[in-house]
Amino acid sequence: MSAPVELPRHCTYEANASGKSPHDHKALSQRPKILGSVLENIGNTPLVRLDRIAKAEGLQCELLAKCEFFNAGGSVKDRIGLRMVEDAEAQGRIKPGDTLIEPTSGNTGIGLALAAAVKGYKCIITMPEKMSAEKANVLRALGAEIVRTPTEAAWDSPESHIEVAKRLNKDIPNSHILDQYINPSNPLAHYDGTAEEILRDTDGKVDMLVAGAGTGGTITGIARKLKEKIPTVKVVGVDPYGSILALPASLNQTEITGYQVEGIGYDFIPSVLDRSSKVVDKWMKSEDKPGFIMARRLIREEGLLCGGSSGTAVAAAVEAAKELGPGQRCVVVLPDSIRNYMTKHLNDDWMIDNGFMHANEAEEDKHWWSNETVASLGLQSPVTISPSVKLEKAIGLLKEHGFDMLPVVDEAGEILGVVTEGHLMSLLAQGKVALQDAVDKVRLAFFWF
Repeated sequence: MSAPVELPRHCTYEANASGKSPHDHKALSQRPKILGSVLENIGNTPLVRLDRIAKAEGLQCELLAKCEFFNAGGSVKDRIGLRMVEDAEAQGRIKPGDTLIEPTSGNTGIGLALAAAVKGYKCIITMPEKMSAEKANVLRALGAEIVRTPTEAAWDSPESHIEVAKRLNKDIPNSHILDQYINPSNPLAHYDGTAEEILRDTDGKVDMLVAGAGTGGTITGIARKLKEKIPTVKVVGVDPYGSILALPASLNQTEITGYQVEGIGYDFIPSVLDRSSKVVDKWMKSEDKPGFIMARRLIREEGLLCGGSSGTAVAAAVEAAKELGPGQRCVVVLPDSIRNYMTKHLNDDWMIDNGFMHANEAEEDKHWWSNETVASLGLQSPVTISPSVKLEKAIGLLKEHGFDMLPVVDEAGEILGVVTEGHLMSLLAQGKVALQDAVDKVRLAFFWF
């Protein structure tokens, strides 16, 4: 396995350093009784006891969930979206009317688009095709323009959401990439905010923190502050198989090349992630199935309408917290809400199709057609296109049938890949293809269901 790509880090952070911080810090504020705007509903999220899960799993310690889906935009990333904008404004870097561009898996985009809508900025979000349609719909509703990119594109590929954002930034006047991967405002939002809330609400008694890592800003910011105030706290980072964020690097060795859970894991090391043992004591690798099952349990058993990465974090926390005893406390961060995944792990059919659940485990009774053959259902033939079809016709078929993708097949009927509406329109907008080009020029050989 080749060495992971690690973005340059310029952070000079040292715990309890006596010198002046190079950053502007913000004191934790209480929520006013009447909010001046919805942006004041970002932060001050509750800690909730997971007593049912803890009891069912035989834990002796107290298990607390930091419910970040109560933020205005529905996720922990609302904090950094607002903080990055406010810090850039204070630095004179941006002004209302400018265009904010951000490569994201969706939640940071929603947080940024929320701030942009209230503060008067234009917003363009680039994100991979695998991210849920719900996220895209929320972004559009907030007025953001969305550019979808191939899921399989490596982070430094010209077709990745990161590189596409950079090209748009060069082409659009008065545009800015605030860049969650390198922006110190990302971990600072959690160092000044999330961590202080945890300390306040627990009266400074935390024995373990468990959090997933994506950009790494959440776990870095919270862990640094907790370690300063509670030197004995144990911090556990969660990283999916198929990602390379965990240490030691041997943990990342696997034949799994992808994962369905959104918002955590990367194929490079973001600058804002501090993986040092001074910050993260232990890394745990996660798989999709236990995480999605736990997310559904959190909804059913605890009434917490949370997303897949929340289930991943709690599944890891349940294992990690087994080393804690009575009177001790584990805090786990729940990053986002179920709103973004109504057609994914909340859906029995999706869980079954992806091998995360057996048909006999479905909540509903068996469907009337369960024992029928496909031939007996009288279904219409699927709409497919050949690789030589012009893009203009492909767009027409997509619109005519209301599809967001079409299978591309050869003369023998073998599936060669798909053409997706998001990828096709992105390439057209960038001038990389023309309407008279063949579908084969934009065909994706690998795709997510």
